[in-house]
Amino acid sequence: MSQTRIIALFNQSGGVAKTTLTQNLGYHLSQKKNTRVLLVDMDPQASLTMFMGLEPDELETTIYDAIVNNKPLPIYPESINGLSLVPADINLAAAEMQLSGAMSREYRLKNALAPVLDDYDFILIDCPPSLGLLSIISLTAATHILVPIQCQFKSFKGTELLLNTVAQVRSHTNSNLQFAGFVPTMYDGRTAQESRTVKAVQEQLSPLATVFPPVPKSIAFADASERRIPLALLDKSHSAVAILKKIALQLEKL
Repeated sequence: MSQTRIIALFNQSGGVAKTTLTQNLGYHLSQKKNTRVLLVDMDPQASLTMFMGLEPDELETTIYDAIVNNKPLPIYPESINGLSLVPADINLAAAEMQLSGAMSREYRLKNALAPVLDDYDFILIDCPPSLGLLSIISLTAATHILVPIQCQFKSFKGTELLLNTVAQVRSHTNSNLQFAGFVPTMYDGRTAQESRTVKAVQEQLSPLATVFPPVPKSIAFADASERRIPLALLDKSHSAVAILKKIALQLEKL
């Protein structure tokens, strides 16, 4: 079997459709025959957990228990739309402080994932929107990083900080971390500024990795997450579904 691809979806900015991408790309990857996909929620806001239909405050164990207390990885017992999930809850917000003096703290997620690697072809990690320890732990565990970038100039400018963080992780805890690519998100082709931003992303970041086609801004994503399902299950003919499928197809080749 080929090596499990562990893809961290990471951007230190919030509101760039990171969780939406994690859920939807995970779903499309899982649609290929015999492809097993695990989603890991590393964000204290637990948006992915909620998007998948769970209530964080009703869960007995979450990723917090694995990375803080070295408990086995708490994979939710039931498959959700063909996906496995390691949920999160608000306790994760305290993890950074609790791990501040812990030995080998950066490797906590990597170590927690190790026993289940043979069970999955892809593990997608929804990182928190910060440059803190939880993101470092996630990038240390990953084989690849996929970067959603909102089609706004401010979001694009923040990429420099992100690249610095990746460089630090490569230097200290994960020398093999590779870019899976960059995904322009929430794209509105009617605005000249957003078109310019996409062009800038393509020009400046394509030497590092693939820049995928932009994922359009659409209320349908909010409707799907409200119903706690991937977009393809809400409206399989939506224009964004073809783009998400295309990105998933590229990720299969990593």
